[in-house]
Amino acid sequence: MTDPVLVACAGCGATNRVPRARLGPSSQAVCGRCQRPLPVDTEPVVVTDATFADEVERWPLPVVVDLWATWCPPCRMIAPVVEQLADELAGRVRFAKVDVDGSPATSARFDVRNIPTLLVMHQGREVDRIVGAVPKAEILRRLAPLLAA
Repeated sequence: MTDPVLVACAGCGATNRVPRARLGPSSQAVCGRCQRPLPVDTEPVVVTDATFADEVERWPLPVVVDLWATWCPPCRMIAPVVEQLADELAGRVRFAKVDVDGSPATSARFDVRNIPTLLVMHQGREVDRIVGAVPKAEILRRLAPLLAA
């Protein structure tokens, strides 16, 4: 038996307990209070300059934004770690990917000078920044305060 995941509803803010087996892109999980589909991402979502506000800043859960580029070897090294964490932390933390070449306004807005950069966002603001291809354990350590809340 797998542990259930707590998922905050984007509509009403209610916390819902969802079995891991019901998570995924074809999830049929709905909020117990308002019956809206629950926002559960088991993979990083692709975000652009145009969608950043809706997909990151207004999201009810913490969001880790991976700023990367296709030509960047360290970005390719950290990509599998980000995908693993997106699956493991589904319903508790959302993971997003922003291609800095395709979305220059977002990288300029956050003054991103090196990639990969992971922005840890909560309630619309940056609460932490992880620069470089760091190990999975380090990312989890930095996310621990948000996971404990």
